[in-house]
Amino acid sequence: MDIAVDIASGALILIGSLFIVVGGIGFIRLPDVYTRIHGASVIDTAGAGFLILGMMLQAGFSLVTVKLLFILAVFLFTLPVVAHALAQAARHEGIEPLLSEDRTKRGVSGGDPDQGGRP
Repeated sequence: MDIAVDIASGALILIGSLFIVVGGIGFIRLPDVYTRIHGASVIDTAGAGFLILGMMLQAGFSLVTVKLLFILAVFLFTLPVVAHALAQAARHEGIEPLLSEDRTKRGVSGGDPDQGGRP
């Protein structure tokens, strides 16, 4: 049973580490502030979740597991909120997203189908 828990926790920690590394690479490669914020928040939330779950398996059923569960809950609630706040701050400063088309000039109905809008 101990070997199975060690393998499962090792796998979760490895998956979490890979998420964090991929998030770091994506943070460098993504083109603008908004995609970087989105990519980093999603990857960091998933990576931190897997890392903490792996540590919870290693800790067993103890007070440490309860503390790790609280830390996981804080991460799951705060990381997306922080990403949203950063995006709002960037928008407030006038940083425009890089889009392949300008979507602000389309009407409520979706715009002209010849211009890329929906009918």
